[in-house]
Amino acid sequence: MATANKLSVIPCGAMHANLPFLLLKPGVSIKPRSEKDAPIDWVEVPTHCVLVETDEGKLLWDTSCPSDWETRWAPTGLQEFFPYDQVADDEYLDKQLHKMGVGLDEIDYVVLSHLHFDHAGNAQMFKNTNAKMICSDKEKEFALGFEGPFNGAHLKADYEGIDWEIVSGDVELLPGVSMIQTPGHTPGCMSMRVDLPDTGTMIFTSDAVYMGASYGPPAAPAAIVNNLEDWFSSVEKLRGIQEQTNAQMVFGHDAEQIHQLRKAPEGSYT
Repeated sequence: MATANKLSVIPCGAMHANLPFLLLKPGVSIKPRSEKDAPIDWVEVPTHCVLVETDEGKLLWDTSCPSDWETRWAPTGLQEFFPYDQVADDEYLDKQLHKMGVGLDEIDYVVLSHLHFDHAGNAQMFKNTNAKMICSDKEKEFALGFEGPFNGAHLKADYEGIDWEIVSGDVELLPGVSMIQTPGHTPGCMSMRVDLPDTGTMIFTSDAVYMGASYGPPAAPAAIVNNLEDWFSSVEKLRGIQEQTNAQMVFGHDAEQIHQLRKAPEGSYT
């Protein structure tokens, strides 16, 4: 079986959000940050990217949030519900890559799990590089198909004008690196499987599964779900792959798990 060579989890700080956006509970309502001191829980929502190195090139998975989040998100109101307010100056993606000694021109593939504002926020950074920009066919169709500048958490300023290449279905993109179609959170949300020689299999769920509490079993949905039936099917699809491969699951925004992972620039997986 082909494997990747090295994997680096890149931490990019955290947003904060009302817990129901991540995990729905009976009787819990969603509130803006002006009411975050109310009894309803506001929680840390970490954001990360992943750099995978293979014999056939380097792949960056997701691009996190932009440094100009407050103004860019202002037309949508998202900054009131997901303030990106726990990030140091050196934790933005470009600064993290610089600390790792990785130039933008060294990245051959930039794969977006989906095109929400906190995953595609720095996609334009790679627009004039040689990197192939990749998302799923259904994600591209939806994200560029609506009228107006934004639809929910899809913000066209993040990704419009980029020459997107698309993948359809589950596909091995590079040695040991496979995309898994896991729609539900968005129409074209993908997860990523990486097979490594020492670590074994790691699965990065992105927002197909927000955190361990969402994964269950039983699986527990969040407030932002495009299709609930697809979401449940995708979670069980991932669970089946995990059972077959004994994979380590890395969830999209798990505030406890992020502190347990080996993180760049100091740590990596091989």
